[in-house]
Amino acid sequence: MIAAKSGSPLVVGQGVNENFVASDIPAMLSHTREMIFLHDGEIAICSKEGLSFIDFEGKKLDKMSKTITWSPLMAEKGGYRHFMLKEIHEQPRAVADTIAGRVHKSKKTIVLDSLGIDPETLRDMERIYIIACGTSWHAALVGKFLLEKHVRIPVEVDIASEFRYRNPLVSAKTLTIVISQSGETADTLAALRESHAKEGKVLAICNVVESSITRDSDGVLYTHAGPEIGVASTKAFTTQLVALFLFTLYLGQVRNCIDTQIEADLIGELLTLPRKMEETLELDAQIEDAARNYIHTSDFLYLGRGNQYPIALEGALKLKEISYIHAEGYPAGEMKHGPIALIDEDLPVVCLAPYNHTFGKVVSNMEEVRTRGGQLITITDSILPNLKDSSQNLFTIPTIHDDLMPVLTSIPLQLLAYHIAVLKGTDVDQPRNLAKSVTVE
Repeated sequence: MIAAKSGSPLVVGQGVNENFVASDIPAMLSHTREMIFLHDGEIAICSKEGLSFIDFEGKKLDKMSKTITWSPLMAEKGGYRHFMLKEIHEQPRAVADTIAGRVHKSKKTIVLDSLGIDPETLRDMERIYIIACGTSWHAALVGKFLLEKHVRIPVEVDIASEFRYRNPLVSAKTLTIVISQSGETADTLAALRESHAKEGKVLAICNVVESSITRDSDGVLYTHAGPEIGVASTKAFTTQLVALFLFTLYLGQVRNCIDTQIEADLIGELLTLPRKMEETLELDAQIEDAARNYIHTSDFLYLGRGNQYPIALEGALKLKEISYIHAEGYPAGEMKHGPIALIDEDLPVVCLAPYNHTFGKVVSNMEEVRTRGGQLITITDSILPNLKDSSQNLFTIPTIHDDLMPVLTSIPLQLLAYHIAVLKGTDVDQPRNLAKSVTVE
């Protein structure tokens, strides 16, 4: 068997008296953990004599295998009905793994020794782009809030398929952060190369070791989410949010622009996050019960302000992906600029209402929905009684610092989409027309 790599991902698994070829690691984990990653322009020849490698010109190549730490059990359902539900419930562990080894607990600082980009280079940056597609783009939007708030550096977020075609203003003093679960997303890879062509530095936030994006970047921050089998991203998304939070604090350290006490407080909050995610997952049964009311709904509206606006987008995307219900995410302050015309007794409106500086504004939006007969689904950490009175469904989550709240508010939205999809009878793990990794334009 001859396997050639050109553009799309290709991995060779090296077993005992047997070899395997696949596009992703999980497909082979039950057979071997020794993986050989091909680069573009390389060919693997599998025969009874063993493995050999050449390039497209016929020159012999020496390729070394890499031992993958993911266990075969991580790529199995483990008693859950779907991979997606398993991966939703794996999020506290995945986030703990993303944090592990990166927090100096006694000094309350962030340690990213293996980042690959030296502190002097990061201090020299004048501008940041964050580039991604789909769910990863929503994580990028949250990253913009974090970086501009704590590092005070201009951040622009771009969809990779737009960035690559618009001659972006990248220079040697520009840091481009590319985010991809698989590390093989075609448009994100092209955006990375566009930044390099303009002499910019590139940092990858990625889940898959030795993927194309991680190999081509100047530095890498791995999310350590483990294999994600479900097409609709869950634990990959929340670990991306945590990776961006870690990088923000680290960049604030190296640029001397974050107060040490503020950083210590934020790290303290970060260390409570896995436990609070577990508490949030206890809403599962309550959300499943509520989902029964919405299986015949044709449209949803999701509203959020500040760093909750990207989570509204993400919640709407999750519902669209797996239940095939039309949904839109909107900044809550924009409701009166169009979406309010859609609100009637048939429209469920999901409001993200953490108790922060915009809480009163979101409550005002909720009142506008209620007076027009809309069905309110509220996610909040507030215990004010009027919220319960005005909402058809109220899901109360633990309180955490506002910078980390997007991680917690994501979880009820994932569960809501999941349970609606299951009740509708759709293929949750492999929704129609979608692929886990978009490796072609």
